[in-house]
Order: sequence, then structure tokens, then C-alpha cells
Amino acid sequence: MSTRESSREPVVAIIGGGFSGAATAFHLARLLPAGIADIVVVEPREGLGYGLAYSTPDPSHRINVPASRMTLISGQDSHFADWLEQTGAIANDAEAIAANGALYPQRRVFGRYVESHLQPFLLGKTIRHVRSAVASVELSGEGYHLILADGGTLAADALAIATTHPPPTLPLPLQSVAGAAGLVTNPYDLERLEAIGRDDHVLVVGTGLTSADVIATLDRKGHGGRITGLSRHGYRSRCHAATQADPIGDFTGLPSRSATVLLRHIRATILDAKRRGEDWHPVLDSVRRQGEPIWQALPLAEQRRVVRHLRVLWDVHRFRIAPQVAAVLDRRIAEGMLDYRAASIVDAEQIDGRIRVTLRPRRQRTRTTETFNKVVVTTGPAHADIFRTNTAIAALERLGMVRLDQVGLGLETDGQGHAVGTSGRMTDSIFVSGPLARGSVGELMGIPEITAHAERIATEIHQWLGYQTALRRKAS
Repeated sequence: MSTRESSREPVVAIIGGGFSGAATAFHLARLLPAGIADIVVVEPREGLGYGLAYSTPDPSHRINVPASRMTLISGQDSHFADWLEQTGAIANDAEAIAANGALYPQRRVFGRYVESHLQPFLLGKTIRHVRSAVASVELSGEGYHLILADGGTLAADALAIATTHPPPTLPLPLQSVAGAAGLVTNPYDLERLEAIGRDDHVLVVGTGLTSADVIATLDRKGHGGRITGLSRHGYRSRCHAATQADPIGDFTGLPSRSATVLLRHIRATILDAKRRGEDWHPVLDSVRRQGEPIWQALPLAEQRRVVRHLRVLWDVHRFRIAPQVAAVLDRRIAEGMLDYRAASIVDAEQIDGRIRVTLRPRRQRTRTTETFNKVVVTTGPAHADIFRTNTAIAALERLGMVRLDQVGLGLETDGQGHAVGTSGRMTDSIFVSGPLARGSVGELMGIPEITAHAERIATEIHQWLGYQTALRRKAS
């Protein structure tokens, strides 16, 4: 039986109930008068707003930016921080307060904050949570027939795709040890991480935010063995500045049409800031805030150059780690128990229950071999695998309703957030909210950007519903 029977209101189905999906539902519910539409969020987790990022039970996983910059409502920067004070959510977490007084709560606390703001709409049935996943999608008249993983179905008039990026794929050189007991392919599998021996020599493949989370988890559990962080460039995620400063630099007044010119402009602005006693943080903050017009001013070929050559450098400066996590990394480095290497994996094999890895250091022809007790994969999302890893989006692609964006970061959208189909034409009743729209929008990974994007998508859906209502009235 369908989860929607004979309801007369149009149904907007939001696929995914992490932060993007929850924020889209929240803002759409705020826009719509009661009874105008049925907002249904399809999400297998028990609560809405948690997703992969904010459902982690590990207390060492903290939000990566100060609470004062996390919000569900644009223009209300202190919204989350105010909620923390009102609810006492971190009263028993003294470590949440950094040395400079900024708050970095455990990540799941932010999920609770989002969930708490959806509760009134859930209780009032303005928003419905269907606790399942969308296994496939079929066309049904002018709408959609969603087939759920639990065997149920859902009829919908419009879809909002708000799922996260696809998980990392196992690097090709490690596929030869895919079945090895010492290989941890899911860095969020807390049980597997906690099973790592206290003295094990661990190779962490990838050196970004997820790598930092894994190292913090191991440290919390008392791991005392050596850890090697490995990536092609060997970059480690940076920490936040000790003091917060206003953003520096204008990158949109004369927007760059070249990736090279853009990079030179950013570097020149950083040098100028240093002459005035500032560091790079406020310059990169300015680039982040102006991310969408900067990105959209670049021709497609230049956007591809940015992704190919500059994205890894941008990510380690843009996605900064909490001071508490940075302190763990710094301490282990000082103790000689953590090192970072710039190298590529050439080959791997199992040897007596361990994994022997052949490495080629960056810009060198020589190869080295080292054996590890455990290898943990924390590489970035496999953007191009979205159709392989998400059966619902794959079904929409087969129907011609969606396609990959042209820079390889997710799904292509038009200026109003509509999905673009395989023919190159936008799909009127499908919207993309959150990081999967990054290739079209530009900077769309941090909470402020995702919040603003969710608000825009909610507004577009609201307008679409108004247009559909007008058509129905005219037809009747």
C-alpha cells in the first residue's frame, strides 16, 4: 500500500534527511501555509538532521567550525550558539570550549539542534518522516512513484534530492587486499576502528578531515602505536586562527576568468594581509563567502582546472579542524607517533596477517616498501560513482531526469536548483539541495552555504507549488 493514499495536497518528497534534507524541509514548512502540500522526508535514520556527519557517536568528533558560525537560519549566526546556551547541551562537556573561548561541541549535538527545530513541524504533521531509503523511482503520470527499501511505496509530485556525496572507492592498488582483515574501508565503522590494537602500526590513506577524525578516535581509545597519514600531496588539514578576523579581499568586483589569475589574486591578497599583520585565514574566508560568483565567473575549462589542480589545496585550508582535534595531531607528531607523507600507493599484499604496501614518494622514481598492521581508507568521496552507489539517483538517470555535472562533483543543476536531465534540459519537478549541487553552485560544503542553498531550494519549490496550484485551478 502506498504511504500516500488519496491526499489532495501535492507531495514533495525529499530524498535524504541529513542536514541538507532537514534544512530544506524546515524552510519549506516555514514558507507554506498549512494544508498546501505534504512534505515527506525519506531517511532511514531515526532522527532528521543527523546524516552521516552529525550521527557519529564518537565524543572525539567535533564540529569543525565554531558554534557561532553554525546556523539553520541565514542571518542568525548565533542561532546554534543560543540554542546551546538555552538547552545546556554542553554543560557536561568542558572540552567543548577551546582556549580562545570558542565552542566546538561534539558533532552529534548539532544534529540534536537541527532535529529539535523540526520537531514542531513533525508533531503538527506539516513534515512527515518516512523511515526508509528510496530504492528506485518510476514515472507515474506527471509525478513519481518511489519504491522504498522496506517494500513500501510513495507517490510524489516533486522530488528534492538531498543525499550526500557517494562514499570513497577503494584505491585501485589496494583492491588486491580487499578481503584482508587489516583493511578498514569504512572510516565511520567505529567498531572496526576500536578493534585496532593499541600498538598496531596504522596507515591512514588520506589526510583530510576524515583522517583527522580517525586519528582522534584511535587516540581516544588509547592507541599508542605509530600512525602514518598518506596522500599524494601530504597536506594536512589546517586549524582555525586563534582570533577571528573579518574577511579580507574582493574577488568578485573584477571576477577572474582564469584559474591562474584567480590563484595569483588570492596569493597577492594573502601577502598584503601579512604585511598588515593578518594571516591567510580571513582571506580564505572571503574567498569562501564569495565562492558562488567566483565559481560561476570561471569558464567550464577553468573550473575543471581548479578541480584538477587546486581543489586539494583549497580543501585543506577551507575545511579546518577543531582545535581539540588539532591538539591531538600536534601532540602525536611531537611524540614521534604520527607522520605525514606525500606519496602514492603502487601495490599492496597480505603478509602474515599484515599488509605490505609499496609506495612511490611524490616527485621521486624510487619506491619504498612498508608493512602495517592496519590500513584505514579515508580518501574523499567518489563523485562520479553516484549512479553506482545510489540506486534512486541511478533510476532517475535512466529515466533521463538527471545527469552528472560537467566538472565531476555531483549532479548538474540550473540557476534555480532544478536538476538537468540527460538531454540538457532542466527537469521541472526535481530539485537538488546541498553538496550534490556543488559543481553548478561552487562552494557548497559548509553549513552556512548549505543553509543558504536549502533556503533557496525551498523558495523555488514554494514557487513551483504555487504555479502548479494555479494550473490546477485554471484546468478546473
